[in-house]
Amino acid sequence: MPNSPGSAVGYPNPQGGASLVLAFRLQSRVTLILGSGPLAASRAFSALDADSKVVILATGGLNSACEEVKWRSEQGQLTFIDWNTLPGSSTSSGDDKLVEALESYLTSTPEVFLICMTDTLYGGRRNRLFAEKVYQISRTHNIPINTTDMPDLCDFTFTSTHRFDDVGGNATPLQIGVTTNGQGCRLAGRIRRDIVSRLPKDVGGAVQRVGRMRVLARVRAVKQEEKYPDEEDESDELEENGRVLTPNRPVPSRSNSETESESSKRRIKWVAQVSEYWPISKLATMSDSDMEEVLDGERTPAISPQLEHPKPILPSIHSLVFPRKGRILLVGSGPGHPSLLTLATHTALTQMADLVLSDKLVPDAVLALIPKTVQIRIAKKFPGNAEGAQMEMMVAAIEAAKRGMTVVRLKQGDPVVYGRAGEEVLYFRSHGFEPVVIPGVSSALAAPTFAGIPVTQRGVAESFMVCTGVGRKGKDVQLPGYERARTLVVLMGVARLQAIIHALTEQVQEGGGRRDGKAYPPHTPIAIIERASMPDQRVISSTVRDIVRAMDSIGEQRPPGMMVIGWGVLALWGEGDVEVLDEGGEKMDEERVTKWLIGSDGVGAAWRVSEGLDSGWEGF
Repeated sequence: MPNSPGSAVGYPNPQGGASLVLAFRLQSRVTLILGSGPLAASRAFSALDADSKVVILATGGLNSACEEVKWRSEQGQLTFIDWNTLPGSSTSSGDDKLVEALESYLTSTPEVFLICMTDTLYGGRRNRLFAEKVYQISRTHNIPINTTDMPDLCDFTFTSTHRFDDVGGNATPLQIGVTTNGQGCRLAGRIRRDIVSRLPKDVGGAVQRVGRMRVLARVRAVKQEEKYPDEEDESDELEENGRVLTPNRPVPSRSNSETESESSKRRIKWVAQVSEYWPISKLATMSDSDMEEVLDGERTPAISPQLEHPKPILPSIHSLVFPRKGRILLVGSGPGHPSLLTLATHTALTQMADLVLSDKLVPDAVLALIPKTVQIRIAKKFPGNAEGAQMEMMVAAIEAAKRGMTVVRLKQGDPVVYGRAGEEVLYFRSHGFEPVVIPGVSSALAAPTFAGIPVTQRGVAESFMVCTGVGRKGKDVQLPGYERARTLVVLMGVARLQAIIHALTEQVQEGGGRRDGKAYPPHTPIAIIERASMPDQRVISSTVRDIVRAMDSIGEQRPPGMMVIGWGVLALWGEGDVEVLDEGGEKMDEERVTKWLIGSDGVGAAWRVSEGLDSGWEGF
């Protein structure tokens, strides 16, 4: 029976054919490798790199092994066992004796965690019948096995992997792996190389430094837990493999009455924020003192420390040089894609700036355009700390301008669309500086366009409204009611999705609740657009009835995100639907939503997820 958007069913149907990609921690576990050729040496190195104990089991003795296996055995890095010397049946011979010897060895060595059979490589010494017997033994002992060149005799496969070094050439904890699930091993290697070449050179160092900051945050959290053992633990914010990370989860604003336990939990959330928003280059160069400043909630460390205290420009009595008057530019950086910077913004960043005070949402791709000689500081607007970080940026701008510097206050989107530009204009003006406000492409318009959603469309949406999902200091805001011909764009609301959807759809008397107007019908289309215009853009399309369930199912958020609600969401999908406002169009709403999400064949689900940018954006 086909799924309908309103049914209890509606989760995406698994397609099959994929692998469950895992990362094993092999400390003190034994990896048993059958064979002693170059492939065995490669498998041994990978296992040793994962802190596994490695045992090589091969016939012919160590002299018949490849040079690398010999060397690692001589260095004591692995144990080499001549398969022929293991006890087996006295009546067996040849392969049967080896199989029985393996059975006996596994029975007496319960520490074996994985088996890699390498001498079945095409042209190798082991045939399929022998490999099948070994496979059955591994299954009997519940030990996963990989049999080279025999996919049907594999419980797991190896990805095409790369481990990143830091700038000093030392291995870091960061690894990536690519699998084609047996469809193209050579292609997997090429894809891995392409991925590696596109990542920053210091990305491994960034992982190390974030790991160090997690340790510092955990130490503080543990100390506070000892003082407050009954407090709820929120260390999940630090766990890759635990609960879903939600770096934008609402947090109460900081207050003077905050307890040490509350401060500790806030720091844990700040680590997630730093990991999500700060440039890789900044993370890779953080010192312990920088980390302590972040965790203490003090001033945000500068990306260019050498320019932290620039010398004031002094007049010379022997020349006609006068002190340069500082200036402040309030600049919009657009939705994120560097090609969408206005010419004025690009000029301000690359030719005029002495100091850039950036909001955390400005992506690394934009910050990378700024010359290395320019100091960059990123606003520490972490959960509960927005007000303090805002004042910190404004004070820093005034101090730098008084020293004759050109300060670029860099914001995402357009500075006056929920960018707090107005209060900064008034603050700077009260301190003697009239800022220049440079408009940017607003995310409220650009993000829907990147998602293929028109905020206005003849026959569908005659107007649009932009609102925020959270008020000042985290307070609730009054949301607009439903109007069929209007598109609603909600910024800064994804972290409060459930509360916002409840406010939009709950049935209350006129003027009651958080909504000003009619309730939204449950089948109203909605799209959540995350990281709009960036390579990892993601669009989740559903209805207001199912969007919370969709986001819970999808898991990890990709901030920044925004909501687009209304019939424009489906207007340009596929063949399009521009008859929403036709007379009697309401009667067809359930049908048009089903066609949009489910399709005529009934194969779809109650939501759709679209990843990445349209290929036409390549080259921009």
